[in-house]
Amino acid sequence: MPDVSLPLAGRRGLILGVANEHSIAWGCAQVARAQGASLVLSCLNEKARPFVQPLADAVEAPLVDCNVETEGDLERLVQAAVDHLGGLDFVIHSIAWAPLADLHGRVVDSSAAGFARAMTVSCHSFAALARACEPHLSDDAALMTMSYLGADEAIPHYGLMGPVKAALESMVRYLAAELGPQGVRVHAISPGPLPTRAASGLQDFDALMATARAESPLRRLVTLEEVGALAAFLAGPGGRGMSGQTLFVDAGFHVVR
Repeated sequence: MPDVSLPLAGRRGLILGVANEHSIAWGCAQVARAQGASLVLSCLNEKARPFVQPLADAVEAPLVDCNVETEGDLERLVQAAVDHLGGLDFVIHSIAWAPLADLHGRVVDSSAAGFARAMTVSCHSFAALARACEPHLSDDAALMTMSYLGADEAIPHYGLMGPVKAALESMVRYLAAELGPQGVRVHAISPGPLPTRAASGLQDFDALMATARAESPLRRLVTLEEVGALAAFLAGPGGRGMSGQTLFVDAGFHVVR
């Protein structure tokens, strides 16, 4: 009988996008490892490695550099993960980026080049990742990516990332339909605002967190561990009947907007 205290025992996971100890990807890695999963992690490049290597060591995971804008990097990462783990049972995509000039300006003023790069890094990379992983996925594998409420609503100062995240959530639905016959489940997780490195690029982010803290039904922000717990649930046996959804973990903030 499986050990219910370790629901991810024997599960093999690849987690992309660890930048430091405040990363959502790191919260997911901590919880997954605590629940018994074996992991491979990625960071952007050698510059990020000094901040991420101690974290990877703490969860006994190899760390592989991966820049999704560099041709062949995603495929190389996936192959390294498969070589180490033997296959993949869950994959967590926690990558988002847009040029600051486009992110801080009005959407109507965004450049075609900036929009294209934001879509490539933050959205299309999830499809490219799924394609690279597909031959190596188990028959009940789960793919997850990270979204935000700004995909559904025009959130002040979220700007260009709103349309990009909306496209990402649509992509989740299409990937769920396409990969579902193989038993593969696909989800977007939509956390409330967290003080991550990526979020620090948003204007007036402190005000956004203050609003979420004051107005959410639970009157607080969520934690990295709570986001990780949702990802672990989706990766494990409890989530096997679910696919194609955007699931909020935001202290209820989305219901009062």
